[in-house]
Amino acid sequence: MILCGIIVKLMDSPALEIENLTKKYGESVAVNNISFEIKKGEFFGFLGPNGAGKTTTIKCITGISTVTSGSIKTFGIDVVTEYRDARKRIGLAPQDFNVDIFATTYDILYYVAGYYGMPKAVRASRINDVLDRFEMLPHAKKPFQALSGGLKRRVMLARAMVHDPDLLILDEPTAGVDVELRHDLWRYLQEMNKAGKTILLTSHYLEEVELLCNRIAIINKGEIAAIGDKSEFIEGGKKLEQRFLEITKNGNGK
Repeated sequence: MILCGIIVKLMDSPALEIENLTKKYGESVAVNNISFEIKKGEFFGFLGPNGAGKTTTIKCITGISTVTSGSIKTFGIDVVTEYRDARKRIGLAPQDFNVDIFATTYDILYYVAGYYGMPKAVRASRINDVLDRFEMLPHAKKPFQALSGGLKRRVMLARAMVHDPDLLILDEPTAGVDVELRHDLWRYLQEMNKAGKTILLTSHYLEEVELLCNRIAIINKGEIAAIGDKSEFIEGGKKLEQRFLEITKNGNGK
């Protein structure tokens, strides 16, 4: 009966549900009482100026930062009280290259697969599949520091995907890569989303958000300034960049 209850909860729940989240650093409020949800299978854009609260929110979702107040659930699983189960369902590709730069691509993925409890018997096969998907097999034995900036971005994405998470969180995944590789990454992400993967994307390249995402939220000064379907942001022939600047300048998209 317990197992049935868990299955029903996972089937009926949003991929991500944030209610009244507040995060303070001392007396400074980084995120102020925000609420939103992401449905299963959505490609969700999470935008905001530097310092608006995007990365802080992501750190709270993934357990890197503690929640001051409010709640966060992923597929009905509380990320604080059920953090072990919650983290298995989330894959994070951060903006920073937070890896051992002397480790090889393969070893980075092998360590993460083990961290998430993947049995050794299936680990190698899964890693090879992921490396093949991102066209990284020729670079499997190269140390991270020897890779180009674009290939390092692919490693970060492969690391986020190696345990096959239900929710993929991408924080500036194409920062600093050339145009050709950016288009390659867009194709990979679109393929994953079409296959059912839920994706949360932050990016300062608003053209990629406009291309990829079907729903968007804009956070400004720690609060949700606007949220809705992409069509609402670009209605009347406006570009997302124009609407973003209007909302963040005024501090209110409503």
